[in-house]
Amino acid sequence: MVATRESEMPMSDSIIHLVDVTKVYDIADQPMRAIDNVSLEIGRGEFISVMGPSGSGKTTLLNLISGLDDPSSGEVIIEGRTLATLPDRARASLRLKSLGFVFQNFNLIPSLTVHENVSWPLEFSGCKRSEVRDRTADALRRVGVLGREHRYPAELSGGEQQRVAIARAIATQPSILLADEPTGNLDSLTGRSILDLVRELNQANRVTVVMVTHNIWAATYGDRTIELRDGKVVRDVRSPPTGRSIAAAAPDK
Repeated sequence: MVATRESEMPMSDSIIHLVDVTKVYDIADQPMRAIDNVSLEIGRGEFISVMGPSGSGKTTLLNLISGLDDPSSGEVIIEGRTLATLPDRARASLRLKSLGFVFQNFNLIPSLTVHENVSWPLEFSGCKRSEVRDRTADALRRVGVLGREHRYPAELSGGEQQRVAIARAIATQPSILLADEPTGNLDSLTGRSILDLVRELNQANRVTVVMVTHNIWAATYGDRTIELRDGKVVRDVRSPPTGRSIAAAAPDK
């Protein structure tokens, strides 16, 4: 199947660039192409929705963009830097300072308080204690969970836990936010509030968002939808101007 593309124009402000990227895993001595010769350009400040059936390569794509996995061939370029050429320490620093991660299962540390869950990436990145305190408070305020700093994840609702996870992701002031099914474990009303929050962060701070989702109405929050099948991009189209109003009007089920 040939990918459908609405625009082939190169982006002058590209922040993520994949060039002929292939990722092959050996499963039971059989090669499996999780990503198959994918080339993509994502502009700074774009909100990208990535869709496709299970096993289509969506999570592998996020892992390649984040540098958690290496391509079998091709190049992954983030903010002008080719990941394969970066030493391990430089790649870890890029993930810590330029990338934020939000997962379906929240991935909060149960033994840490809300404040500690949000602040530890800042501490690892070498911020001063006063800056850690201020950035943590600001991130919690922006996601609407101030007042819960001393609670533990088990004391929060699912929606609150995801808001804390987003606060942790944005506290380092990343240029790219990678979200893997961020509303997958939430009811539709809570999920919509999380997507509204992600969209607000995208628009207010020009944070580039790459979000994997199975949900069609969630995908309409993006400026652009990329569909993967069998590791290939089969569709790459921009959302209509009414995309966000469609999402907002999605019925609660």
